[in-house]
Amino acid sequence: MAEAAVRYLRSVRTPAPEPVEALPRPELRCVGEDEPAPLDPAEFRRVLGNFATGVAVITAPLAATGDSPDDSPAGFACQSFTSLSLDPPLVAFMVGRTSTTWPRIARAGVFCVNVLGAGQGELCRAFAVSGADKFAGVAYDAAPASGSPRLSGAVAWIDCTIHAVHTGGDHLIVVGRVDALGTAAGDPDGPLLFHRGRFARLSD
Repeated sequence: MAEAAVRYLRSVRTPAPEPVEALPRPELRCVGEDEPAPLDPAEFRRVLGNFATGVAVITAPLAATGDSPDDSPAGFACQSFTSLSLDPPLVAFMVGRTSTTWPRIARAGVFCVNVLGAGQGELCRAFAVSGADKFAGVAYDAAPASGSPRLSGAVAWIDCTIHAVHTGGDHLIVVGRVDALGTAAGDPDGPLLFHRGRFARLSD
């Protein structure tokens, strides 16, 4: 039924929409040391923690990050991943501006999003640690387009080229153009979720 609806919509000729002008970007600045914060950070985290998300590991290949002192690919745990556009196919993730892994991914110019499965909570914790060899003992192969690590057991993977990077307060908004993607073979237990500071899984 869905395929029939898509075929019908494609057959109906409609005039191309007029381009929408982007709104002017608001001026943003950091809060000064002598100014009160507009919101309590702890309350901000508590309230936003009610929004359940999936969990992913963003990886980049060693070959493109060759100045790495630990001689390993780059990777970090990320819960702020989202699909962005169908045409062209774009996704996005957010990363802290103080991240030590992000510069290595930026130099690579490519990345792979590994959507973690329900049983990969410990793997997520390993990739959330800074300064360790995150890939020690981790099984992976090379994603087909970028060569980024594609982690075994992930329920889905999205192989991307960095398309754009935007500032967003204390984070960066990284937009990637999708070059290849796929899902795990077999019948996995579903995705790993994060809600109110804890891992969770889907229930029947």
